[in-house]
Amino acid sequence: MTRMKTIQAPYYTELDSPVGTLWLLGDDSGLSGLYMHEQRHRPELPAGCEPSDKPFREVKAQLKAYFAGKLQRFDLPLRGAGTAFQERVWRELRKIPFGELDSYGAIAQRLGNANASRAVGLANGKNPIGIIVPCHRVIGKSGALTGYAGGLERKQWLLAHEQRVSQRSARA
Repeated sequence: MTRMKTIQAPYYTELDSPVGTLWLLGDDSGLSGLYMHEQRHRPELPAGCEPSDKPFREVKAQLKAYFAGKLQRFDLPLRGAGTAFQERVWRELRKIPFGELDSYGAIAQRLGNANASRAVGLANGKNPIGIIVPCHRVIGKSGALTGYAGGLERKQWLLAHEQRVSQRSARA
């Protein structure tokens, strides 16, 4: 059995957003968690984790720009921890362009195992850095919106937001 790595996050803060309050975890070396308040697989705060805005200034600035439609690609140090397979999936998620969609099966195929779409879906659901590592851009093979740890209504909002911004950019 493969074990998850322990979250190393001495600091946390919150950010209000159009999809609800976001909970940020990390330190001066990078972001290790971005969770929605009502989210499956949201961990408890690590022991000794203290509130602080200082390590998250750039994260907050980029998230605000994303929600304002002014940022399409995040440039932040990330320290999300998972199994080796989960981390491979999360690297693939970061390759999905803003405003575009991918499928669990296509990601599994790129990872070298076309039969691993269910495992990709499970890894996608455990993504510790939502929005920035864009697990919301992954849909089912049929094109249907499938599960999202933050809730399907948030997934729909994020996808619609990216479509609006992409269409505005294409017209400009």
